[in-house]
Amino acid sequence: MSEKGNAQNAAAHVGVPGHVDTDVHGNKKPALSAEDMNIMAESNSIALTTKLDDLIAWGRKNSLWPMPYGTACCGIELMSVMGPKYDLARFGAEVVRFSPRQADLLLVAGTITEKMAPVILRVYEQMLEPKYVIAMGACASSGGFYRAYHVLQGVDKIIPVDVYVPGCPPTPEAVLDGVMTLQKMIQDHHPRPWCDGWVAGEFKSDAH
Repeated sequence: MSEKGNAQNAAAHVGVPGHVDTDVHGNKKPALSAEDMNIMAESNSIALTTKLDDLIAWGRKNSLWPMPYGTACCGIELMSVMGPKYDLARFGAEVVRFSPRQADLLLVAGTITEKMAPVILRVYEQMLEPKYVIAMGACASSGGFYRAYHVLQGVDKIIPVDVYVPGCPPTPEAVLDGVMTLQKMIQDHHPRPWCDGWVAGEFKSDAH
C-alpha cells in the first residue's frame, strides 16, 4: 500500500477502541482520552443549517463593490473613509470599481447638476442587479444649499436611493453608519418599494 493509502487508513481508524493509531511513518500516536473521544463523537453530529436566501444575503452584504461618484467636497470625505484610519475594508466594501458593470453600490458623493442627471442615470442603468445606492451628504440627498434651477434637488429624482447620509460634508463615521445600515437591510431582506416602482427616465417632482 502506498504512503497515501497508509495515511488514509490511519485517519479512518483514529479513535477506534483496540486500534493502535500510527502516523504515516508508522510511529505510535498517544492514546486519546475519554474526553477527547466524547468531543470527537459530538463533533460528528454537528451540522450547520441555514436558508439559501440568508446565505446569499450574508455574502452580498459582506462583499459590496462601491463605485464612487464624487463631484464635490463629499468626494474628499469619501477618500478618508477608504483610508487606513476608518478602513472601509473592515466591512468588505473596499473593492472600489470605476466601472458600473463591476460595481453593485453607487456612492453619490456631491452635487448633481441637471446636466449630470442623464450621465448618472446611464451609470445606474449599467450596473447589474442587485444594486444599491447611497446618497452621501446634503447635496446628493436634497440639493443642499444650492436652491437653483441648475442643481438637481436630490439624486432620488432620477434614481432610487436606499440610504441617505446627512451632513455637509458628512463625517466618515456617518458614512460607515450608512454602509452598515445598508448591510442590515440586505441581511434582513428589507423590502425596497422605491426600487420596485422605479421607471428609467421618469423625473420625480417634489409633489411625489
